[in-house]
Amino acid sequence: MSVKITETVLRDAHQSLLATRMRTRDMLEVVEQLDQIGYFSLEMWGGATFDSCIRYLNEDPWQRLRDIKKRMDNTCAQMLLRGQNLVGYRHYSDDVVEKFVIKSFENGIDIFRIFDAVNDIRNMELSIKVAKSLGAHVQGTVCYTISPVHTVEKYVELAKQLEELECDSLCIKDMAGLLSPNDATKIISAIKKEISIPISLHCHCTSGMAPMSYMAACGAGVDVLDTALSPLAWGTSQPPTETVVAALKGTPYDTGLDLGAFEEVVDYFKALKEKYRGILDPISEQIDTNVLIYQIPGGMLSNLVSQLKEQNALDKYKAVLDEMPRVRGELGYPPLVTPTSQIVGTQAVLNVLMGERYKVIPKEVKDYVRGLYGRSPAPLSPEIVYKIIGDEEPIHCRPADLLKPEYEKRKKEAEEMGIAKSEEDILTYILYPAIAPKFLKGEMEEEELAVVSSHTPAVKMEYTIPTHFKVEVDDEVYEVKVEPLGGGVSISELSSKKPGAESVKGAICCSMQGMVLSLKVKIEDIVAEGDTVAVIEAMKMENTVHASHSGIVKEIFVAEGDSVSPGDIIMAIE
Repeated sequence: MSVKITETVLRDAHQSLLATRMRTRDMLEVVEQLDQIGYFSLEMWGGATFDSCIRYLNEDPWQRLRDIKKRMDNTCAQMLLRGQNLVGYRHYSDDVVEKFVIKSFENGIDIFRIFDAVNDIRNMELSIKVAKSLGAHVQGTVCYTISPVHTVEKYVELAKQLEELECDSLCIKDMAGLLSPNDATKIISAIKKEISIPISLHCHCTSGMAPMSYMAACGAGVDVLDTALSPLAWGTSQPPTETVVAALKGTPYDTGLDLGAFEEVVDYFKALKEKYRGILDPISEQIDTNVLIYQIPGGMLSNLVSQLKEQNALDKYKAVLDEMPRVRGELGYPPLVTPTSQIVGTQAVLNVLMGERYKVIPKEVKDYVRGLYGRSPAPLSPEIVYKIIGDEEPIHCRPADLLKPEYEKRKKEAEEMGIAKSEEDILTYILYPAIAPKFLKGEMEEEELAVVSSHTPAVKMEYTIPTHFKVEVDDEVYEVKVEPLGGGVSISELSSKKPGAESVKGAICCSMQGMVLSLKVKIEDIVAEGDTVAVIEAMKMENTVHASHSGIVKEIFVAEGDSVSPGDIIMAIE
């Protein structure tokens, strides 16, 4: 039985290794060559690419899709869709989901790989139904993870449900590289006995097992394997395409692809990798068997490093890794894939950085516990529910049933802002209301490769000139302070009116690096201790800033959209 190949180099490979920063113009030079190779599909859209296009690259993701599709005559264009989350980080109303799927299809998507972060099939039903009605190929997806509640029987049950929804194929998505050869054999063999649709396997190489698991999967009857061209393979990415093709050559699973066809495209991506070298974190390229303990997927690992760098807390990396499984268990063992990877990961980071567990709880974590992301794989303990949402009662229905239609309302808002030039623009605004207006007005700037930072919220970056260093000599670490010419001040301070905390009476300070999403008070407002005064977007999560004391708002030092750093004063309450 010949095995087919899905190539991920234009989506998940660079999302895992290069923080999703590959520019469209670098893709377009090679699409026609990729299209000639004979792949089953080319994964080239969805996932985090939508976010990165508008947040960092000043690119229209819809135009990327159209431009790539225009150059593809032989290969199916594939995207990753997060069910009711689409390509965002929350559930969207049914009318938005329907419109997004339709527009994605009209702009060029042939195959929709649809998953839900907690494997709640209810969150996938609508997007599956809409894509099927359009005549697209729908690949229903099961997220693989390891926990006391994730059994072979459970995966078979999920696969049968997806076939009953008339999915054209099934994908087993191993985003953390946890799938062993033995489990690949067991799960695929068991599923093959119960369903008749083709099975794709998507693994990351984080633990190093993926190539072996791919061979085992072939023996169990897998139909399609996800791979990445070798320059952007291994580590937290997928197994190398050429290696898998070579390994299967002459076997019953021979892909039929010509190894010689890869030479030019491999050379192209080798050169391109050097161009993006400044973004590539060595940790992401390494094999790390600790993933079997921490269960952190590829893209999440590189993003975790970036988040800690932003917060000037890379020394807390090991502590955060230790905290991650604890949080995951407390939250009912969700598979670590967007957005639950951000939910678990950000809470773990905050638990470590704040020095107290659950002292700061992002809105998304609360919403997860409320049931707004779907049914958790394992029940949450009453103690953890109370700690996070108090006496609130979690919901038990399909989360989207609680959402009112929002497309027309958001369309009106976009029209009033003058940014609704197309239905695609309106959808971009709905998905990312905090950053889309600036992008759609043409006010964003393309991020410079030389100074890239994986998750800094503003594309036009502001940097602090470092004055404090750790220097290691012969295994001895020394702390060194230096004073640059002109003094060690933040570049942003040159035009900022943010003063030092010690000089402001009643200062309310920011505890993390991020962007001011919204201000909840204005000057002369009376606030009580504990009131929410601002919302900061940090690490893709909404984090509320509370008044540490009661009083009157005397001055506000930031505006919505401003970048803030730990210790920056947001406002003064006297």
